[in-house]
Amino acid sequence: MQAARFDVLAIGNAIVDVIAHASEAFLSQEGMTKGGMMLIDEGSAQRLYEAMGPGVEVSGGSAGNTIAGVAAFGGSGAFIGKVRNDVLGEIYRHDLSAIGVHFDTPATTEGPATARCLALVTPDAERTMNTFLGACTGLDEGDINPELVASAQITYLEGYLFDQPPAKAAFRKAASLAREAGRKVALTMSDSFCVHRHRDEFLQLVGHHVDILFANEEEILALYGVDDVVEAAKIGARHAELVTVTRGAAGALLVKGDEVIEVPAARVATVVDTTGAGDLYAAGVLYGLSRGLPLAECGRLGCAAAGEVIGHFGARPQADLKLSLAG
Repeated sequence: MQAARFDVLAIGNAIVDVIAHASEAFLSQEGMTKGGMMLIDEGSAQRLYEAMGPGVEVSGGSAGNTIAGVAAFGGSGAFIGKVRNDVLGEIYRHDLSAIGVHFDTPATTEGPATARCLALVTPDAERTMNTFLGACTGLDEGDINPELVASAQITYLEGYLFDQPPAKAAFRKAASLAREAGRKVALTMSDSFCVHRHRDEFLQLVGHHVDILFANEEEILALYGVDDVVEAAKIGARHAELVTVTRGAAGALLVKGDEVIEVPAARVATVVDTTGAGDLYAAGVLYGLSRGLPLAECGRLGCAAAGEVIGHFGARPQADLKLSLAG
């Protein structure tokens, strides 16, 4: 097998985040489920944008946040995602390229605008997301470059892709190509609602195509239909090589075979915004795995990255995550 050009290739929805403070009363008024993610159309996105408070615009998307985190650790990364040839699309491409991430998926020249996620953060730092997928829905099998997949140690797939049939086909193609090339496939569950929508398909994927499974507590319980997180992770570890579960303030759990590792959460002075915590946790774990580090250290790096991102607005790191490597 040839040496890998990239540590991680992330495939996901290219989304620009608009993040703003909101009260729980506002969420109720708008019919939102706190802590969840709801897909909305372009008209609803415009109406909500006008109703919400002042926002901060940053390039985001779950897999995009993760690959930005890998880059912040000093890892080499690539990204596949779809944007429109508009202002937000140009901003998104520039933001990834500026941090050294390879992103050459062609922009679409017609159809919906570049995707955006309106993220509302309540006083307890919980985020509730309303997403207009826009150009993301144009991602299809033709955007999956076999050479790029084969050149990455780990191909990291965003569960949200399963909400669109063309992207789902791209997802499956990438997983197959990675396996054929002898590379690893990682999957993040993305959202418990996403798990409920696609549970049977996710179970099949994990059983046959996934080496590394990322989930939070709600997602892993929803996937395996049990009431105990450790039990659910152990079930997953019968199929995937590694299962890792984020547990908020309780840290994270990593299960490989019979080995169960618990990693404490990083200390954070003030929790400002939990947006991207799981994405950055995945970045630390993926970076560690690509470097052959022990599982406990991979988990520590993940928790350190998650701790950094929840200390400020926005889902991408603002500090030099390489400093975390010293322990």
